[in-house]
Amino acid sequence: MDFNLDETQQDVRRLAADVLAKEADEERLRQAGLLSLCVPEEAGGAGLGPVEMAVTLREVGAKAAAVPGLPALAGSLALARHGTPEQQRRHADGIALAVREPGRALAAPPETIAHDDGGWTLTGRKVTVMYPGAAVLVTAGEGLFLAEVTGATPERTSTGEPAATVVLDGAPAERVAGPEAAADVRRLYTAAIVAQASGVLAGALELTTAHIRTRRQFGRALAEFQAVTVQIADVYIAGRALDVAMWSALWRLGEGLPAEEDLALAAYHAAEAVKALHTCQHLHGGLGLDVTYPLHRYFAQAKHLSYLLGGADAQLDLIGALV
Repeated sequence: MDFNLDETQQDVRRLAADVLAKEADEERLRQAGLLSLCVPEEAGGAGLGPVEMAVTLREVGAKAAAVPGLPALAGSLALARHGTPEQQRRHADGIALAVREPGRALAAPPETIAHDDGGWTLTGRKVTVMYPGAAVLVTAGEGLFLAEVTGATPERTSTGEPAATVVLDGAPAERVAGPEAAADVRRLYTAAIVAQASGVLAGALELTTAHIRTRRQFGRALAEFQAVTVQIADVYIAGRALDVAMWSALWRLGEGLPAEEDLALAAYHAAEAVKALHTCQHLHGGLGLDVTYPLHRYFAQAKHLSYLLGGADAQLDLIGALV
């Protein structure tokens, strides 16, 4: 395993950082080709894989940018791995991922019915579908499907980004691949969330470190107080633990190796990142609660991503089942 980024991955990181530093919006990312990194070259993209997806999403998280990078990259990578060239071209601009089930994450998949004419219909619900459109990529018991959205109820998110509970009521669907593909897409979705969470924690740590170096109390910088250094060290350790598990999981996904245990461990650390953000807020004092100060966006992102993962306890249950 090599944690060093190759030349292409370093170029992707620099491009993402530069674009997001200037103006973090969807149009700029699309113009720079960052949202089509994982679309196959034949469909107009760069044809890159899971690690490049993670590199980009980590930069999105580091800026706490409210952009559709996560669904766009994970959705296009899912179709690149399992879809037909025609499906890849049709959804080259991105496709919403319908992965999470009501109640517990990744449970009770929608009912699928095959028809004599070769078509399929889906009935059920998927919650917290980010940036939903007219069609979604759905994981179900019978496999992976492209389905028409027959109904949607808007959901509130901590980041303010659009999300909905998608209702599939006998929705016409197109089967992309079998159950193994559906399981792979769930892994890709988890990996994308974890990568963005890694960036969120890194960005919050950088912001907090700069604050305690310059903020003075009792004639001394906050960073000179032992209690403060211990707390910021805990945030650093949380970030390093998340990064090691995240890069290990992404490397294994890119190499086609089993990645369930690494992903579950990374997801646990990502869900626990909310605690580290609480520490960052505490070290900022009252400023950390100001919604006009950047730390507020990092905290909102951390809460949102932890929710998408089902929380730390759900990941501990999964780790226990795997080992």
